[in-house]
Amino acid sequence: MEYKVITADNHLIEPPNTFVDRVPAKYKDVAPRLVRGKDGGDGWSLDGSIPETTIGVGRGLGNVNPGMHIRTAPRGLRWEEVVPGNYDGAAHIKDMESDGIQAAVVYPQMVYQAYTTLKDRELGLACLRAFNDWLLEDFTAADPKRLVGMSMVPWEHPLDVLVAELERILKKGARAVFLPYTTEPPLYSPYWDPMWKLISDAGAVASIHLTFGVRRVPAPPPPDGIIPARLFGANVVKGYFSAISPLTDLIFTGLFERFPTLKFVDAEVNMGWLPFWVSMMQQVARQHSYWLQLPDGFDPDSYLGKNVWVTALDDHEGFRMLREGNDLIRRSAMFSIDYPHEITLFPNTQKHLAELTVGLDPQVKHDVLAGNAVKVFGL
Repeated sequence: MEYKVITADNHLIEPPNTFVDRVPAKYKDVAPRLVRGKDGGDGWSLDGSIPETTIGVGRGLGNVNPGMHIRTAPRGLRWEEVVPGNYDGAAHIKDMESDGIQAAVVYPQMVYQAYTTLKDRELGLACLRAFNDWLLEDFTAADPKRLVGMSMVPWEHPLDVLVAELERILKKGARAVFLPYTTEPPLYSPYWDPMWKLISDAGAVASIHLTFGVRRVPAPPPPDGIIPARLFGANVVKGYFSAISPLTDLIFTGLFERFPTLKFVDAEVNMGWLPFWVSMMQQVARQHSYWLQLPDGFDPDSYLGKNVWVTALDDHEGFRMLREGNDLIRRSAMFSIDYPHEITLFPNTQKHLAELTVGLDPQVKHDVLAGNAVKVFGL
């Protein structure tokens, strides 16, 4: 089919019975489920407790106030108020078509919390497997030419457990694997090489997403006189530069030398910072080459658009650089709309694109809006 626009970073909400219906029988009574919260909205319960507050059922798009991820009432959405495109593959495609988009890559939501926080680690693993089955058998099965789902692997379990689940989902047709920013050991450690080999050999994609899974030390309360919301806004800005640390580590420690066909995506980090970042990596490699023990001909730029990609929304500075002929951004960036979160361009994607791509070379426009994603995700 012809792809004119692909969103390489969308999200979904797992349906209420994703885990209850798919975990082994012994876990059905204790599996995470959606319950009515004390504020009148619906929220996820991991331990049988009733949520105090519920906001948007996992930041989903509601039909109470179209275009907004939460309702104006002082409670979160109830399940019946959630737009089906959040959890139904066919409805997701329909929403994308209404916005001039032919395909979408979707990232997980609640399952991350279930896997990483449940005290019963085997239940957490069962929830992860249940999510993968639902994603591949239900959601993306609506049309694999239009939907690519980010499956998950159990990185907190022993490596043989991770490898077994990865082999299982690859056989089921998984094309992309979602990972956290922070793992133990770090993602660049050779410990993970069996995982990288499986992903690379399958032609699949590995991805991290913004600050999803960053290990943080609990922050102290803001000093007196500082408005917490403004500090949160500062953290949002810093998030768009969160790709620099992990991607630099992967490049300098030789991951893509060990696996030259591995495809790795960092999502929702925009693209205007890419030229300066690559320039700094090249400068460090050049100035410190006498002690860095880098291989002959090492050039960080060579991995961009071959092994490493990012996704961007309405990054006006990045699109300005594209108009000026920046080839680095052209080959290593993929467009996205972040449906259904609060910064989503939906349902006004075409209006945004008319502004962002004015005067842009047609081939460059195609590469960033669709061509790179076709290549990366095998559409």
